[in-house]
Amino acid sequence: MGLMFYGGANEPIWIEDRALAHLKVVIATKLRRNESFTLSWRHPDGSGRSTIWLHPAIPLRFVFDEPEPPPLSPEWITAMANSANSSGGISLVPEQVDPRGSTQP
Repeated sequence: MGLMFYGGANEPIWIEDRALAHLKVVIATKLRRNESFTLSWRHPDGSGRSTIWLHPAIPLRFVFDEPEPPPLSPEWITAMANSANSSGGISLVPEQVDPRGSTQP
């Protein structure tokens, strides 16, 4: 499980390493453009959901369990980037795996 530390929060946001690696690409791209947006996700235990406002001036740190980055799915990155450009912001959704071996968002 990867961790995302945002702002001055003491508690990290827990996100699976592969999902966090994809999310990092989208977030870094948006923040590099000086864009603000929201990020929403469901709580892993099913107890609800959370949303945070991401802004370029707020500190952000990603911590991964795995030492090597996973292979990235361009389709999943595109799906997240498209949602980031919507009024609802990024919604962290699971990666869809095609039974033929390719990944789909």
